[in-house]
Amino acid sequence: FEQLCINYCNESLQQQFNRFVFKLEQQEYKREGINWEFIEFADNQDILDLIDKKHGGILTILDEQCMLGMRCNDRTFVSAVYDKCKSSSDRFQANTKQKAQGKFSIRHYAGIVEYDTAGFMEKNKDEIPMEASELFANSSCDFIRHLAIVIASKMHG
Repeated sequence: FEQLCINYCNESLQQQFNRFVFKLEQQEYKREGINWEFIEFADNQDILDLIDKKHGGILTILDEQCMLGMRCNDRTFVSAVYDKCKSSSDRFQANTKQKAQGKFSIRHYAGIVEYDTAGFMEKNKDEIPMEASELFANSSCDFIRHLAIVIASKMHG
């Protein structure tokens, strides 16, 4: 899970770099009539879409599965990823062996990375750390203490 998040950040940074250094600068040179030989570069928007696109990106699928609660687990998550991503992106790969192990690969800007989905659901849960809950519950502010009660009731049932 963490590696997917790191690689997503790297892809986003690469996209920003490409946009500012190549796309926008070259457009500016063209507008100003500067004699310039345009540089071709790989656009990684398709990788970003594979990871974060609404209604079909891996992280969106993960969030949807987490919202469904107890009915879902790492296996249902990866099954949904296979169903939605296999045909929508040539950057996504999952062979028979990977499917049996709950894994998939993404062909990133920097190369192919295999991901093991064990623990994805648990790591994606939006839970407040125990220390923060205790801090809220012991606040001198009535509103904050009330929030602690509401949050605790939502987390425990």
